[in-house]
Amino acid sequence: MDHKMEQMAAAEGLEYHLTDAGLTGNTLDAHQLVHLAASHGREDEMIERLYKAYFTEQRSIFDLDSLLPLATDQGLDTGNVREALENGRYVDDVRRDLNEARSLGVTGVPFFVIDGRYGISGAQVTDVFSRALTMAAESSRSG
Repeated sequence: MDHKMEQMAAAEGLEYHLTDAGLTGNTLDAHQLVHLAASHGREDEMIERLYKAYFTEQRSIFDLDSLLPLATDQGLDTGNVREALENGRYVDDVRRDLNEARSLGVTGVPFFVIDGRYGISGAQVTDVFSRALTMAAESSRSG
């Protein structure tokens, strides 16, 4: 499955490495880091940095020592990041995210929610996203 995902990504011009390093772990701190970055207006940039680190550079995103340099890459203060993650400052926010995902029926990743109403599960071709975006736009106009 990972090899197929790598091939699909390559066909879209993306560099993915899922099979070489076999990195796995708990992403709680990475999710907390995204919330911290959001509080500084850097959520999207932090998510992109985490994806690049994991999927392209084959770096761990599962522990504080791995996350600190990624956070500073996005202009976050090392001391603030360390304190937030060590004290679990955003654990409740991550738990709320998980509860919301469960209420939407999410059972795996990737899973995309469009306009809070349309869900796309798994890696899909661009046409699936295009149709979902069109449906959401049409629904918003008529709604």
